[in-house]
Amino acid sequence: MKFRKAIEKFSESILFASSTVTTIAVLFIVFFLFKSGMGLFSASPLEDGYALAVNASNPVKQLTSRQIKDIFNGDVTNWKEVGGSDDAIQLFTIDELSSNYTEEQLGASLEHIPACVNDYVSKNKGVFAFFEKRFLDKSFSGRMVKVPNITLAEFLNGREWYPTATPVAQFGVLPLILGTLWVTFLAILIAIPVGLITAIYLAEIAGDRMRRFLKPVIELLAGIPSIVYGFFGLVVIVPFLQQLFNLPVGETALAGSLVLAIMALPTIITIAEDAIRSAPVSLKEASLALGASHWQSLSRVVIPYAKSGILAAFILGIGRAIGETMAVLLVTGNAATMPSSVLEPVRTIPATIAGELGEAPFGGTHFKALFALGIILFIITFVFNTLVEVIKSKKSS
Repeated sequence: MKFRKAIEKFSESILFASSTVTTIAVLFIVFFLFKSGMGLFSASPLEDGYALAVNASNPVKQLTSRQIKDIFNGDVTNWKEVGGSDDAIQLFTIDELSSNYTEEQLGASLEHIPACVNDYVSKNKGVFAFFEKRFLDKSFSGRMVKVPNITLAEFLNGREWYPTATPVAQFGVLPLILGTLWVTFLAILIAIPVGLITAIYLAEIAGDRMRRFLKPVIELLAGIPSIVYGFFGLVVIVPFLQQLFNLPVGETALAGSLVLAIMALPTIITIAEDAIRSAPVSLKEASLALGASHWQSLSRVVIPYAKSGILAAFILGIGRAIGETMAVLLVTGNAATMPSSVLEPVRTIPATIAGELGEAPFGGTHFKALFALGIILFIITFVFNTLVEVIKSKKSS
């Protein structure tokens, strides 16, 4: 007896330790995600180690990242368009020094570059110089242009995602958020009804032979790597959609939704079918004994009894759809543009993180921006799961 109690105590301790370690690990991951991601909003979009400068007489002291992008793209050519005087903007970089100064002036080892930069900025009223800070002369006579830190509003409402743009990066995640929601919700609209209908068929209609054949096949589909689904979508679904809708490219949001729906179906079907079959036979027999038909018993007794398991199937299936990366990366076109149709290329948040994290300098602004995307994805998933639980609790009451 004492030995059994000792075993039970030991087992309880193991279970408690396991759950505690798991909880701490999850909390640590969430903490690290938010810590790294929130650091973006205390960072400047200007490249590290670089500076922007103007002539001392130029009244412009601060420019937003959008204004700087427009200047370097040639969309803004006069300082008065950004709050300055009526002077033409003259872009200047270190590469242009050789066309304005001789080799002797630059120095044999280019040691006079800071002095030449200072000289050029001081002599040209409309200059807008972009150079490395190591070329900043101690007696620099120009004025440094301040670039405000990235704000949450700019991050969420921005429509351009160019994290490696020069001289300032553009971190607008609205196209990525919309792309993720478009692909995910369309996949949900496809997968949930098809998955539920298939689960009902397997649980209540199909014969034993058919069920023994279909159930293992469906469960096998759940174990196929996502990259294989991506290849299938790229080879089969993408060309089909391109020909069907006469599109210039078949990599679209619709292609991504179809692939995600196919990937989510095995999970939804398997768990929902198990939940439906778990309904006690006595409930069905009682319903039939009261004069209800098979379909009435199914819709009014069996499915309401199994709704918790069915909702769990939906959550797990949709969770896979929201967080999928490689399959979506292959078939959606990976274009960070504002979507206006499901027949256009889009880019999702998971695909962006997977495609860019390996190239982002550790701890840099781009790195922090990708972690901020992870926070958004975490919030989207959390909100969706909360809504499902709220709906579930209301139906239960």
